[in-house]
Amino acid sequence: MRGEHVQPEDMEWQCAKCACPLTVGPVAVSYMGARFKAELARCPQCGRVMVSEATALGKMAEAEQILEDK
Repeated sequence: MRGEHVQPEDMEWQCAKCACPLTVGPVAVSYMGARFKAELARCPQCGRVMVSEATALGKMAEAEQILEDK
């Protein structure tokens, strides 16, 4: 998953813990034993990740379905 699914409006968010603006960065994602990297909005200070609703219901739901079908 590359950064093309991170929308500009995702970058208007701030971390609830640190109050830092989110930046796009690599995140390790795992599901059903499969691991892959994704570019997601995340806090540069504490590393918390924000997954937008559009990403969760779009790209991540697609990947979930593919893995479950295997």
